[in-house]
Amino acid sequence: MSKKLHITCTINGNATEFLCEPRNSLLEALRDELKMTGAKEGCNNGNCGSCNVILDGRLVNSCLVMAAEVEGRSLTTIEGVANKESLHPIQKCFLEGAALQCGICTPGFIMATKALLEKNPHPTEHEARHFLAGNLCRCTGYDKIIRAVLESAECAGKK
Repeated sequence: MSKKLHITCTINGNATEFLCEPRNSLLEALRDELKMTGAKEGCNNGNCGSCNVILDGRLVNSCLVMAAEVEGRSLTTIEGVANKESLHPIQKCFLEGAALQCGICTPGFIMATKALLEKNPHPTEHEARHFLAGNLCRCTGYDKIIRAVLESAECAGKK
């Protein structure tokens, strides 16, 4: 049995500490140790985007990041997107645009959209499709998702 690692980081703006096995992925630590189950395990090899989080401002697949790598770093998960009073505008656009079905891929798409809009507040449809190419959905056919992304950008621009 290996010795557990003590990890200190910032998650969703909160100082956080947890213990994990050296072999644990960030996804495993989030779901199993921290009970943050928003990030989903779709493929566990970095191909689907269901486990996306934002680590130090960069979109990453949490299944490909070792939990130990987040020591001293800052990450945002789907749990940190909305505030206690209301959904984030991206979440509202996805909900109102019916850009979700089974829900497995939705957290990853929302995190990817958030990362995209932080990098490029006014993406074209082509740019949005290119940026979200790392996210797979087996239910929606993508059009409603892309419309929700572009609507999110439009809503953010009105503020």
